[in-house]
Amino acid sequence: MTKPETMRALVQLHDGYAPTAEGPHIESLEPYLEYREIPVPEPRVGQALIRVILANINPSDLHFIKGEYGQPRVAGAPAGFEAVGEVAAAGAGGEGLVGKRVAFFTGGSGAWADYAIADVTSCVPLRDDVRDEDGAALLVNPMSAIAMFEEVKKSESKSFIMTAAASQLCKLMAGLARDEGVSAISIVRRDGLDEPLKQVGAAHVLNSAADGFRADLAGLMREEKPRVLLDALADPVAANIFALMPNRARWIIYGKLTSEPPVLEQTGQLIFMSKRIEGFWLVDWMRTTPPQDQIGAMAKVQERFATGKWQTDVRAIVPLAEAFEKLPGALAGQNTGKVMIAP
Repeated sequence: MTKPETMRALVQLHDGYAPTAEGPHIESLEPYLEYREIPVPEPRVGQALIRVILANINPSDLHFIKGEYGQPRVAGAPAGFEAVGEVAAAGAGGEGLVGKRVAFFTGGSGAWADYAIADVTSCVPLRDDVRDEDGAALLVNPMSAIAMFEEVKKSESKSFIMTAAASQLCKLMAGLARDEGVSAISIVRRDGLDEPLKQVGAAHVLNSAADGFRADLAGLMREEKPRVLLDALADPVAANIFALMPNRARWIIYGKLTSEPPVLEQTGQLIFMSKRIEGFWLVDWMRTTPPQDQIGAMAKVQERFATGKWQTDVRAIVPLAEAFEKLPGALAGQNTGKVMIAP
């Protein structure tokens, strides 16, 4: 594949971190990014240069461009963590990937661009029966789903709770739960989601904004006795759910979709009921999980997408050149699927 000298990209305007905690919502890209033509990067030893087909957008991307994520921004470098593409060139050690379609995490040059750089170890060759849409979202959510559901199984409880349960990640975990005979209690913030979420595997769906939510949840706690809360909100609703959970409950926080902080009104539960509050970050899971276990998890992910057990719901694909005009509006819609960028 012949590569051009230059490419189009959404590059970051700032370095480092910002002193804010606003959450992933954006009204405009202008404070954070600029659409530019920049040189196509050269892959170094152990790296691949990938022609991007579709780039996925996760909340972590939006936290990152705002300077609110767990790694610093680099001014002048393209944004975007996760994508699918075709390997155009590779440094030493990556020659066998050239010409292959891969799902990948980016390295120093992000995926909101025509081309991206990724470490060879971050590239996953795709089966032919995995769609581009699934390949673009193959890593962050599916691998998080596998890893966090393992924590549910370790709890030896036959149920667990999820907030922001209409998200793509929670839909994946609901499917895993159904297949393994575990009840997923899905917490959402609007009506009309009962049937769609039960179709993908949720056992119970509760609207936290509805009258009677607390009473309904307390009844489910007595019935199901869930010991794990997988939480993407870290807000007062999540804190109240945790307070209703039984002894030895674990509150695992993996996101911060709201700016409102949680309020812990019953801290004695941490002492007398052996409850725990902890965090989950996929980067740490990948650093500490043996390679053979990661390979097995990825094979399971591809199998579930290829057979239709999982499917990535996509609500919008925004052309790279139209991102400033269309991306904020696409991201502001109801959570009915992923938003992606197509060069």
